[in-house]
Amino acid sequence: MSESTIVPDSSPRAVAERSGLHVPESLIDAATAVSINRVSKSFGNDLNPDGSLRAPVLKEISLDVRQGEFVCLLGASGCGKSTLLNLIAGLDSPTQGTIETPGGRTALMFQESALFPWLTAGDNIKLALRLADVPKAEWNDEIERLLELVHLGGQGSKRIHELSGGMRQRVALARALAQRSKILLMDEPFAALDAITRDVLHEELSRIWQEQDLTIIFVTHNVREAVRLGQRVMLMSSRPGTFVRQWDVDVTGERRIEAPEIAALASEITTDLRREIRRHAK
Repeated sequence: MSESTIVPDSSPRAVAERSGLHVPESLIDAATAVSINRVSKSFGNDLNPDGSLRAPVLKEISLDVRQGEFVCLLGASGCGKSTLLNLIAGLDSPTQGTIETPGGRTALMFQESALFPWLTAGDNIKLALRLADVPKAEWNDEIERLLELVHLGGQGSKRIHELSGGMRQRVALARALAQRSKILLMDEPFAALDAITRDVLHEELSRIWQEQDLTIIFVTHNVREAVRLGQRVMLMSSRPGTFVRQWDVDVTGERRIEAPEIAALASEITTDLRREIRRHAK
C-alpha cells in the first residue's frame, strides 16, 4: 500500500499562520493572484570560499498576494528578492515548494528598460503585442492607447536614444502592459532615475495600478519608495531569504514621499532593515 502524502492547507489564512505574518481580513477574503507556498531555492554550484555549500538563497517562503494588491519587497542586497521575482515569473523553478498564479500571466519589468535600441518606442510595444497574440489589426490603436496611458502620446516614432531615462521606463511599462497580464512584477524599475523623475513615476504607477486593476509585486531598496507605493511592505532576512516582518501601510490623505506619515513608517522599517543587515554581517 502506498504511503499517503499530507498536503499542507494552502488557504490564505493557513499560509499566513504558518509564516507568522498578519494578513488583513479584507485581503484574506479577496481572490488570490499569486500563491507562494514554502518555497526554497538553492543553486548547485553556490559554494563558500572554503568549498562548503552556501545557505540557500530562499528558505521556506510563503506569501499570498491578493488580486489588486500592491506589495513591496525590501531587504539587503543578496537576500533573494530578485530571485523570488524570477521564480514567480517562471524564469526559474524553485528547489522546493510551489508557486501558483491564479490571477493569470505575469509581466516582468526590470531596473534597466531593456528596450531594443534599433526599434522605435512604438515598435518595442508592438513586439510585446505580437507575442501576446493580439490581432494585427489592433496593434496601432493599442500602441497609441498604451502610450497615452503612460503619458507619452504621440511619441511612438521616437528612437530609444531620443528618450530620457524616465521616458524609457514609461515605454518599458507600456510594453509590460502590452502583454495583457494582470500581474506586474517590477524589479527596482526606478532605481537609476533622479529623485524628481522617480517621484513623478510613482504617481503615474499608482494611477495606472488603480485604473488597470493590476496586482503589483515591487522590489526596491528604497524604504520610502516602498511605503509611498505599497499596501503591504514585506521585509526579507539576509541569506537565506525569508520574510521576517510585514507592515500594512495605512496612510490617510495623499501619499507623498515627503509626507510625515510616510517618513515615520519608513523610519520604523529602516530600523528593522538595519538590524537584519547587522545580523547578516555577524
